[in-house]
Amino acid sequence: MLVMGKYPIFLEMGGRRAVVIGAGAVALRKVQSLLAVGARLVVVAEHIDDMLTTLCQGTHAKLVKSKYSKDYLVGAALAIAATNDHELNRQIYKDCQELEILCNVVDEPELCDFFVPAVVKRGDLQIAVCTEGDCPAYAGHIRKKLERTFSDKHGEFLTELQALRKRILKDLPDPIKRKTLLGKLVDDNSFDRFVENGTAQWRVYADDLIAVESEKKTKKADAPQ
Repeated sequence: MLVMGKYPIFLEMGGRRAVVIGAGAVALRKVQSLLAVGARLVVVAEHIDDMLTTLCQGTHAKLVKSKYSKDYLVGAALAIAATNDHELNRQIYKDCQELEILCNVVDEPELCDFFVPAVVKRGDLQIAVCTEGDCPAYAGHIRKKLERTFSDKHGEFLTELQALRKRILKDLPDPIKRKTLLGKLVDDNSFDRFVENGTAQWRVYADDLIAVESEKKTKKADAPQ
């Protein structure tokens, strides 16, 4: 028995071919998102307006003013069908299945291999909300609530944590000690210190925590056997 379920991932699209079929308002949003992540984008539509042309100007996106053809899908990592023609959308999905290309047919969950979530982005921090196509508007509502909770400070905090994590992985070989230390550095108390005292003071706090764990390591190594 085939088990159906969605596996949540963040897919690396930089330099990978993505095809959007359609050029309406929805297609425009999809194009914008794919351009933002550096996809090698191909847009296929019989009518391409000035707004789409302007959006793609100066990018590596290729605009193809043509009727849909299965040939445009070849080599794509994913495809998005955003036309107002239900039968054409079905054909695109069928072609993608044959070519083993991930496909999303806008507003037709049963014709989707993946769903595009509502995303809150704060620097490298991304929080994605998905309703598996059941009600995208609700995902958008939750995103707005998360946007009020997570500020740019969270993105800045993550940048600091990223640098520290590399140092900790290098200096503390014990995985249990690393986990304990990182747990203290990422908790709410640590974040509050970061916001209230600034980056420089928080680094001092982090250095002190690292020093304590390093000292424990040294004492253990020096202990008589």
